[in-house]
Amino acid sequence: MSEVLVLYYSQSGSTAEMARTIARGIEEVPGMQARLRTVPAVSTVCEATEPAVPESGAPYAELKDLEECSGLVLGSPTHFGNMAASLKHFIDGSGSLWMSGAMIGKPAAVFTSTASMHGGQESTLLSMLVPLLHHGMVLMGLPYSEASLHQTTTGGTPYGASRLNNNDNAPLDEHEKSLCLALGRRVAETAQKLEPKE
Repeated sequence: MSEVLVLYYSQSGSTAEMARTIARGIEEVPGMQARLRTVPAVSTVCEATEPAVPESGAPYAELKDLEECSGLVLGSPTHFGNMAASLKHFIDGSGSLWMSGAMIGKPAAVFTSTASMHGGQESTLLSMLVPLLHHGMVLMGLPYSEASLHQTTTGGTPYGASRLNNNDNAPLDEHEKSLCLALGRRVAETAQKLEPKE
């Protein structure tokens, strides 16, 4: 089976919930599988380290996850209108893949969660797209044919899936869920079409 990597960083669990939903969308496409991975937190204290294996949730990503995937869906909470430092730190370490061209031509999409209205959803999504362009990836968003883009009041943009979650325990609403599933399916279907035929 071909795999689409869902790579994310989550602090409160909101972005992780989106990642799991996007993974379900990927796996709705016959012959496609999702590979969920996260990244460790970075610290301003040099001595602080994360455990080698996360206590719960998805395993930590390695560069080989990027290299082996047929597509990528990248997710982060909004941090002042930008992706989280932990995710950027991991992406910044992918220079060897840039040099080898390992990511060129693979489909990619992005998603984000924010805790405040006007918290920078779209600028965060755009900030995550920039390194993917440098890697030569084929960028995907959500077309306006997705009905939930017209109905959502909390998130969802043509740049990628997003949500407003100012209550850490709130599940995805029906529109947020619909857009996450659609994004996963879209990247998986495109990955299938772009894979070299044997």
